[in-house]
Amino acid sequence: MTAAPRLTLTLTAAMIMVAANVLVATTADADDDPGVPPGTEASATAPVEVDANDPDLKLPEGATLAEPKVLDIKQVVEEQGGEERREDTNADVKFALQAEVLFPKDSAKLTGEAKARIASIAEEIEKQNATRIRVFGFTDNLGSSAHGDVLSRKRANAVQGVLDAELNDSSVTYEVRGYGEQYPISPNSTEEGRKKNRRVEVSFPRSDG
Repeated sequence: MTAAPRLTLTLTAAMIMVAANVLVATTADADDDPGVPPGTEASATAPVEVDANDPDLKLPEGATLAEPKVLDIKQVVEEQGGEERREDTNADVKFALQAEVLFPKDSAKLTGEAKARIASIAEEIEKQNATRIRVFGFTDNLGSSAHGDVLSRKRANAVQGVLDAELNDSSVTYEVRGYGEQYPISPNSTEEGRKKNRRVEVSFPRSDG
């Protein structure tokens, strides 16, 4: 009566050893194939074949592809303090000058430093042989909207006046506007954001050359 239990225990141990050997072999096979991620061995399959003659992969009869187009690439350079920002695209050049470096607070009278910065923009305009120049003024959302509209237009006019004197070219035309608090480039919820929104932008087309 004591032999039967010993026989049962011996068979159970042998079964465990066999199962362990099978598990080790399966794991080793998976590790030998680095192309199969762990846990996906059983579901890994070959890539789906694509039928080149599938009508859903062809243009409808009479349809043509659009003309190739060069995507517009924008490059942005900004001074560390954010006082001046330059954006270059395939078509245009834009300078954005913070109001603090151009005018005293709530004023449209240009500072000496402002005139030097505007003169450098005039040099770039001449370099690009631009004859159509846009000068847009902007403010933050403090104060009344009407006051912002008037102040931003006066500031844009002041910058345009310096550009006109520097360029001294009757063939150059200007578009001057004051947008007030419209079109913010930063949230008006912080002083840092409002500072960036108080600005004058000067933009013009790039030369083809």
